Amino acid sequence: MSSESFNWREFLGRWQEEWVPRADEDDDGEQTVVSPARPGADEAAIAAAEERLGRRLPPSYREFLAVSDGWHVDETAGVYQLGGAADIEWFQDPYDMTPLYEQNLGDDPREEDVLLAGMWRRALRLETDSDMSHALLDPGDSDQDGEWALYVYKGWGGELPHRYPSFRAYMEAMYRGFHSDRVERADFVNATTRLQDAHVEEARLLALRGRYEEALPLLEEALSFGRPRSAVLLNQLRHLLAPHSSRGYGSLVADLRYLPEILPVEAMAPASGQWRLGGDDHWLGMMAARGAARETAEAVLGAMRDGTHRYAPAGPWGRAVAEARESARWGATDAAWRVLRDALPLWESPGPSLIAPIGLLADPVLGPLVTPERGQEILATPRAGERGPAPQPVPDLDPPGLAWLTEPAANRRPHDGYRCVWVEGADPSRLPALIGEEGAVLSAPADPRKASWRAPRPHEREGVELWEDRAVVAVGRTAEAWAFAFDGHSHHHLNKLFLSPAPAASLSGRAVVVWRDPRRSSPGDHPAAFHLSVAERGEELYAFTVRGTEIQRSGAIPEALDPARLFRPQDCEVDGELRALEALRTELGLSLPRFALTHGRLPTFTTRSWTRAPRTDEGFAYACFVRHRP
Repeated sequence: MSSESFNWREFLGRWQEEWVPRADEDDDGEQTVVSPARPGADEAAIAAAEERLGRRLPPSYREFLAVSDGWHVDETAGVYQLGGAADIEWFQDPYDMTPLYEQNLGDDPREEDVLLAGMWRRALRLETDSDMSHALLDPGDSDQDGEWALYVYKGWGGELPHRYPSFRAYMEAMYRGFHSDRVERADFVNATTRLQDAHVEEARLLALRGRYEEALPLLEEALSFGRPRSAVLLNQLRHLLAPHSSRGYGSLVADLRYLPEILPVEAMAPASGQWRLGGDDHWLGMMAARGAARETAEAVLGAMRDGTHRYAPAGPWGRAVAEARESARWGATDAAWRVLRDALPLWESPGPSLIAPIGLLADPVLGPLVTPERGQEILATPRAGERGPAPQPVPDLDPPGLAWLTEPAANRRPHDGYRCVWVEGADPSRLPALIGEEGAVLSAPADPRKASWRAPRPHEREGVELWEDRAVVAVGRTAEAWAFAFDGHSHHHLNKLFLSPAPAASLSGRAVVVWRDPRRSSPGDHPAAFHLSVAERGEELYAFTVRGTEIQRSGAIPEALDPARLFRPQDCEVDGELRALEALRTELGLSLPRFALTHGRLPTFTTRSWTRAPRTDEGFAYACFVRHRP
């Protein structure tokens, strides 16, 4: 880092002119310092120090000494005073830190770890007053400009030293910290605070115009100075760029203008079980400390946890959100996103501290639709009455048909089977009545995999026989208007007790059942199996089951679905499956929404058993394995 263009006299002069005590300091106490600066050292004094130390000092520190021979840093709980040319000395590792750091290097240490381990014995100590802290310049950690890295070690913190690439970088950080420490003082107003506040407002307008990439560095710099609103605005941008992360929004949770958008977003982590800091009471206490009513926070947390929360803004944007949710609730996530995309320019901010529809993330149905790419699309779209070019639309995420079932997915494992019931032209809400267990109703939108994992097993349910195979299925509607009930995490075998739900599902129209049972690495011979059955008006029309090289068939199977044509002995296991899925798409118009089933939230219910009761001459065994964490 070259310091040729950096004016130390101007920089330190501005800092000195702006200097006031922190808000927590007593203006009449001993901590009050009228001037943080000292007269600069002349070249002879600097040269004498270098002769005493046996090294030429790095450029930025040398230039600093010529302007001010020391500085009152006044860092909170850290370094207070930097000495001048006559005060600095070699640190010489008085606490014997070197062996401690060397023993943790391992066989293949990183270069930065090696530098840190050797720093303690060769570093130059700069501070003369501190809170058990040290400012150490390391001549062994230098760059092409001759600058030495500066490490700040806080002995009371138990943390690794913080590294700055140069003395100048350290002083610039301390200047920003000086501003942050005084942001609560009403009288702390100067050219720097006015400039940074102007940057915050500029960034707000840029963000609303879709120019978020230009807004980001302005807000990041303003945040480093502790300027009001910089954090909440920056967090909105960062949150939409990484939708599955967690962000804090300070006192906005208590402002009635922002509460409907912000408080549910704050509740996402505790509602999903990611909160580990003292449970609900601790989170509720934090919200109360920020000004949110405890009753309101409890109600929002409860709605988030049980999946009943709804993002419901007002106006045209709110109507688009409701329309999109109706599509997404049955799995049409791409169509839902297109509705939201078209309506984004209509979004209105309830106040100057909100620059994006952040509350969308907390909606249990619509929130999962916001991928990082779609988050960027939100931010790149002009909104709230501002103008600008529209971004290139993000491509749809759902492939057509069923072939994606043969591909690896983020939340499906190779040994997971799948099974599905499709009912032509039916309303998805009717499926529990057609194939559900007694009293089955649709749940609130849920993660299909978690719903399946958390479902009780037969031995855990009163009145359920051990031979029963009741599936927890996700419910939706395909683009071709087939209602579906899908179990994407089936660990059950397609065995001789299988009873197809197709006839029961077909009372209101044609029904199709597919069950893919993969090869299992378990004792005994269990080859992969693929089953198809089609029924209409309560009667099975045709069916086949392929197990290894064996094919069982019944009814008049259309030529396009002939299992002998689809599953060839010379092919690998997935080839036949892929041909069958493609044929189902072409012949019957079947599909499934990949995104909704692997990343989204859909209503679920528990079906009747997919197996019948064993007959007198049929054996049956049931085993349940439970993994206990140590």
